[in-house]
Amino acid sequence: MEKTLNMAKNNDLAKIIAGCKKGNSDSFEELLNLYSKRCYSYFYRLTGNNTISNDLLSELFVKLVEKINSFKGGSFESWLFRIASNIFYDYLRAKNRQNKLLDAKKADLELKKQQQPNNADDKKDQLQTQLEKLDTDTKELIMLRFYSELSFKEIAEMRSEPIGTILSKVHRGVKKLKLLMES
Repeated sequence: MEKTLNMAKNNDLAKIIAGCKKGNSDSFEELLNLYSKRCYSYFYRLTGNNTISNDLLSELFVKLVEKINSFKGGSFESWLFRIASNIFYDYLRAKNRQNKLLDAKKADLELKKQQQPNNADDKKDQLQTQLEKLDTDTKELIMLRFYSELSFKEIAEMRSEPIGTILSKVHRGVKKLKLLMES
């Protein structure tokens, strides 16, 4: 009795496969209905991830449509699961390549970070933050001297102050800024 049931099942499967080879979309739908649960379970047990399993299942059925004419008989399930296995191993290889690329990029970034422990942009941001902490007069003097590139003499003339006073104020301001930057 069981042998008769298997033969009927195999005959139905043979008809479905023949329909798929002719491009019949209803036959592909039947094939999908017959095997989607088992193939999904196969992928899910291997990946443990619902989304990845669904993606691999979709890829399997796309491959099935592409390769159905290469099925020449024998066990359809063995043929189908061989394709599923190849898809899974392709996924693993791609994942390993991606992990290697990510690891290499991470190592490269770590190396750059070690080579440049004080990033120039970070220093600029830190400098700007510390400049804001200085009193307005000191900040202006530092800006005039180092950003506007005025000489001490030009600053003294502009502010109508003795050059010694300007030198002293700039020196104290730079010293204070240096202490702020180091803290």
